Amino acid sequence: MTGSTDSTGIRSVIRADHGFPELAAENRWLRDQLARRHLLDLAAGVLAAQLRLPPSEATEYLSALARATGLSEEDLAADIVNAAAGDGGHAVAVPPESGGAESEGAAGRRPAEGRRARRTIAAAETADTIGEAARTLLKQGLDEFGADSLWLWRCVDRGCLRLAGSAGAGAAEAAAWQWIPPAAPAPFRTVLAENTPVWLEDGPPAGEPLPGPTARAARALLPLRRRDRTVGLALVGWPGPTTLDGPLRRNLTALMDVAGTVLDTEDTAPAALPVLVDVLDALAHPAMLLVVPGTPAAPAVEHLNEEAAAALGGPSAGGGASLARAFPLVHDDLARMVRRAVGTARTQRAARLPVSAVPGEPPPLLDVCVLPACGKRAVVMWRTVGATGPAVLRAVARLQSVALFQDSLTGGETTWSPEAYGIFGMERDEPPVPLADLRDRVRPDDREALADLVATLAERQTGGQTVLRIVLPDGTVRHVRVAAEPLLAEGTVTGLTGVYQDVSDSRRTEAALHATFDHLTALHTQAELRHQLALQLQQAIVPEVPGLQEMPGDLVVAARYRPAAEEYRVGGDWYDVLALPDGKILVAVGDIAGHGIDSVTGMVALRNAQRALAFTGHSPRRLMEWLNDVTLRTGGGTTATAVCGLYDPEDRGLLWSSAGHLPMVLLRDGRARLLEPPQDVLLGAVPSYVYHEQRIGLRPGDTLLLYTDGLIERRHDGLDEGLARLAADAERLADHAPDTLVDALLATAAGDTDDDTSIVAVRVRASPPTP
Repeated sequence: MTGSTDSTGIRSVIRADHGFPELAAENRWLRDQLARRHLLDLAAGVLAAQLRLPPSEATEYLSALARATGLSEEDLAADIVNAAAGDGGHAVAVPPESGGAESEGAAGRRPAEGRRARRTIAAAETADTIGEAARTLLKQGLDEFGADSLWLWRCVDRGCLRLAGSAGAGAAEAAAWQWIPPAAPAPFRTVLAENTPVWLEDGPPAGEPLPGPTARAARALLPLRRRDRTVGLALVGWPGPTTLDGPLRRNLTALMDVAGTVLDTEDTAPAALPVLVDVLDALAHPAMLLVVPGTPAAPAVEHLNEEAAAALGGPSAGGGASLARAFPLVHDDLARMVRRAVGTARTQRAARLPVSAVPGEPPPLLDVCVLPACGKRAVVMWRTVGATGPAVLRAVARLQSVALFQDSLTGGETTWSPEAYGIFGMERDEPPVPLADLRDRVRPDDREALADLVATLAERQTGGQTVLRIVLPDGTVRHVRVAAEPLLAEGTVTGLTGVYQDVSDSRRTEAALHATFDHLTALHTQAELRHQLALQLQQAIVPEVPGLQEMPGDLVVAARYRPAAEEYRVGGDWYDVLALPDGKILVAVGDIAGHGIDSVTGMVALRNAQRALAFTGHSPRRLMEWLNDVTLRTGGGTTATAVCGLYDPEDRGLLWSSAGHLPMVLLRDGRARLLEPPQDVLLGAVPSYVYHEQRIGLRPGDTLLLYTDGLIERRHDGLDEGLARLAADAERLADHAPDTLVDALLATAAGDTDDDTSIVAVRVRASPPTP
């Protein structure tokens, strides 16, 4: 690799066609430089603010100050930022040893520890995703305290927590803790309610499960704050019970302060096939999961295990990267193998890629194996020449499982190397068995393959190989690869020579992967069926109103439902507009927490219960209280938001109540106004809760919008911003009829969480009320 270094310390790369080790080193170097530049910029910003200098002069002053003090620019920058962070920022505390005054050695360690912690924070803040930031915080900051996992959740609407990123945890475990509802385990509720850490040295209380390897493993839960507001929650885990003393708690709290800032980074998407990801992560050689698009576009990297990420330069090489970016030299060959594996549902193999070696080119990929997986995905496994340590171990292992043999076809003997006796489970004093006589030792299904190999050698006088299942004397089966060549004398085959190789371990691994794929395919099929059932059930229960629905009195209604973008996110949205026997009209919208068929069935139960209860003639407040009881008794721990109103055509009054739902929007005379709801809790949160209600008089021409959070919720914005955008869009479309209004609002919806969305527009006709 050649290159130059500019004034900022970032090298200008001249050549790009490096081998994988060089590319990995280049990638790591660039990441280190990015973190360094970020730390220097922070320090220069502090100096610019304190000394009122332009940014360029502050940078020059930082360099001059480093030269004058004899410190490196990074150490000085860390000291400056740490000092500034002491005034309400992200201070990195390095407390003295407990039990008295600091020793001279401890005092000397404090600046170094503070600088190291600040560099860790800078590296985390420059990560591409929250998952990468979590790995940085764990490896560079928390590892020295004995922690082995870090979880970062983001606060979202309705009091739920959504996992934004994690480190040290398996994909299946992360999928299980992707969402945490308001009725969370007590430690979560304590942290969010009191904004203080919870320290669990011997694990959580009985009956309060938390992520971690065992029930008694230590955990620490800390609030994540951003601009004096709690934006999420962090959980640090240890492998077992651990004493969490004062210095550790202060250091951990200070280090976790930065995690609130990394929530500005992009969330790490949950694994589509978490069980398969965990299997790949358990392998000792490079492996990756690819997704194959239906278009001619190249396959994309969905996941890299640790060995593959190290070979390709770190986590940034995965997570949606194109195959050409990850493998610039052999991506065409790999893409063909992947598409063939997915298209034929058969394993594809290549001894090396590229096939032929060219002097000066990087080392090839060896033993490439492509396995088809479910859902247009494929697993690629390989070995690299550059992995010198593992390569030595693999070479030794292969020598131990390879044996030489030679058979005479002219009356001589068969000879084996000592390793062959172990492969066939035989004693050293037993006579070796000629290749052709292995028929009685192989599985019946493999006898034809053995005969074909012998015929190839003896009759066609060419080399060949096959894999046979050898039945050992104790009944166990061993997979043995046979590679042989004929021995020729004046055109006559006089003998056979070759090698036996025990490949049982690799075959078992492959069989386990195939079994995993089959299981995941079955699960995928079941999930698709559940999704279709959930979607059909939801559409049957809550159908769209295709045009304008005329209601008794003076109301016209338009309603729309938009399913989630992702199959697994079919949700529990519902709406209802129903004329009641007493002449009033029920108007309601609700949303069950979570997704999938359980949410849909919960939605059906609540919507039907609300309809039945509305016929009692009671007020919306009382209907909400009953609906809360129904949720608590039949919801299985789920929660829901809802807004319920009763419109009286006699006086055009709307009496309404809300259970933690988003505010309705009133369009009147071209202006949009949010109707702030009573501050009441979600359905299913608290038993015997007393709800409140409000009344508003409607006028001819008024339009009322009821909707669910999928219309406005965005990953990195607050609800206030989403509500403001909705109000502005509603004002811009105020002159539209209700049906075109809801269509236009759905088309311009700002929500980006892939959640399902319901919207109802209720308009009062400009005609006098019925006498």
